[in-house]
This record gives sequence, structure tokens and C-alpha cells, in this order.
Amino acid sequence: MDAVVISAFGGPEVLRLTQLPRPSPGRGEVLIEVGASGVNRPDVFQRKGRYAPPPGVSDVPGLEVAGRIIAGDADAMALSGFSLGDRVCALVAGGGYAAFCVAPVAQCLPVPHGWTDVQAATLPETAFTVWSNVFDRGRLVKGETLLVHGGSSGIGVMAIQMAKAMGARVIVTAGSDEKCQACLALGADQAVNYQSRVFEDEVLSMTQGHGVDVILDMVAGSYIQRGLSCLATDGRLVVIAVQGGVEAGLDAGVLMRKRLTVTGSTLRARSVAFKAAIANSLRASIWPLMDAELITPVVYKVFDACDAHEAHALMESGKHIGKLALQWPQRLAT
Repeated sequence: MDAVVISAFGGPEVLRLTQLPRPSPGRGEVLIEVGASGVNRPDVFQRKGRYAPPPGVSDVPGLEVAGRIIAGDADAMALSGFSLGDRVCALVAGGGYAAFCVAPVAQCLPVPHGWTDVQAATLPETAFTVWSNVFDRGRLVKGETLLVHGGSSGIGVMAIQMAKAMGARVIVTAGSDEKCQACLALGADQAVNYQSRVFEDEVLSMTQGHGVDVILDMVAGSYIQRGLSCLATDGRLVVIAVQGGVEAGLDAGVLMRKRLTVTGSTLRARSVAFKAAIANSLRASIWPLMDAELITPVVYKVFDACDAHEAHALMESGKHIGKLALQWPQRLAT
């Protein structure tokens, strides 16, 4: 099969399209003929040698795919309501940049009505991450206010739509006026250009000094202390990436006085059972919103799989809004 591999750790140019043996599904798994693969920042970190796949997982990059099931564990498929030929999107721990990908059937979800493979391939990593961190760890509920750092990122555009659909108010930060406008168009209530404004001052002003209830933080570093200053009493700050660095000082007095919670998580190495629980929650609460067009795909650019290096270069430039995807040639399964 065709697959994009990391020939050596380094820049985008190290990505190579090559031939690898087609994987075989095991117990509880399905084989997906991939129509499209999502591109995510963790793929960039893996390419640079900073984010190794978990033990036993393919070293082919890629954490999300969409396509159709062509083989797999019949009993597991029946329990999950899937059959051969069904179109699905799936969260995987690796192996997504390939024409065929094995996925745990419990981590598969049906392609939403009317969505293409490209659109569906941009769903799993973002939807699983947002649900796990905003709603499970962050405990966001209807009527509360969510602050999303990096609102125009793939995670950000999903967080905006999911939180709004669930009845929350959403404030975002983004790096340009254009990106702020894109976030507002997706439903964000207010946006702050962090290049020209001090976000914590703006957030406190926007909330009449009350602060926000939950922060989804993809920056860490100095943003953690800055986030504490604009959290409401009993607020929750959830860290999911460390683009601003892993070292973060914080004022323990503020933490105690406001009864704040600072937490964080990674998803890739978690168990199939953990991810299956998220999939079940998404299927029950979020997938109907997609069918109702209350949550829509935000795909900035699609690349042929052989041009994966161009997708990574764009990802690192930060010029995109929403998601990037790789498209695989259509073929008949054999």
C-alpha cells in the first residue's frame, strides 16, 4: 500500500511516500480503506522526533482517518453497529498517513450525513480532544463561559462549535484580526487578537470582572498564570499542549482563594476503553448536532498524500484557519 513515512527526523522534506505492507486487523479491529487523513500538530512533533508513538503502534504518522470498512472483527463490528462497506471516521494512535489503516472498531464513528471523507477525516482528533478536555475534565455546562486559546486552530474551531451547540458562551484568542473574524463567524461570542491586546485584561472586561469558567489552553508556559488571573471562582484550566513551553510558574494564593482547578491531559497513549467511552459520548451528544448542521467542517486546504510535506509546512507556518487534510486516490479494495 502507499504510505507516508518519516525518513529521518527533521523538516517537512523528510516525509516520503513509499510502499509498505497492508496491515491486517486483529481482534476488536477493522481495516479501513482510507479516503482521507487528517493532519495535526502532533504529527509535526512526531516528524521532529519529539512525540514517539506508543509501544506497539505503527510509526507511520497520522492520528485520524476516514474511509470505508473493508475487513475486520465481525463480532466487534456487530456490537458497534457497523458492517463491511460502512463509511467511518476513526481516531488512531498512528498509521493514519496510509491508503489502508487499522483502527479499533470502538474508536470508529459513522461519517456524518452529507460529509465527504476529507471533511470527516478532520473530525476524530479534534472532537475526541475537545470532548475529553472541555466537557469531561473541564466540566463545562450550559450557561458557563469557555475561553479557547488558539481559536482558529483545528482544535479551536471544533471547541467553538461544540461549546456553542451545548449552550455555552465562547471567547477566543487568535493571532490576527482575520483569524478573530473567522472565529466569530463560526459562532464565538467574542475574540481577542493576542498580538495587539492583553488577553486577560480583555477577558475580564468582557465578563464584567467575573472571569471565565473554563479555559482550553494549548500554549502553557506563561499563559497558565495569565489564565488563572481571568478565571472565575471555581474555574477550571485545562492544558492540552505546550507550545509556549513546559515551565510555568503560578500564584498559589490565587489558586486557593478562587478554588481553581488546573489540569491537563494527553490522549494518544490512553487505552481503547478510555477512547471508546469518549466515542460513545460523541455519538450520543455531538453527532446528532452534525447531522443537524449545527456543527460544520472547517477544512482550510486539502493536499494529495504525496504532498504531505507541503501540509506540514503550512501547519508550521500557522497561516491556516481550521484543519488540513491529505487525500488518497480512490481504488477498489482487493
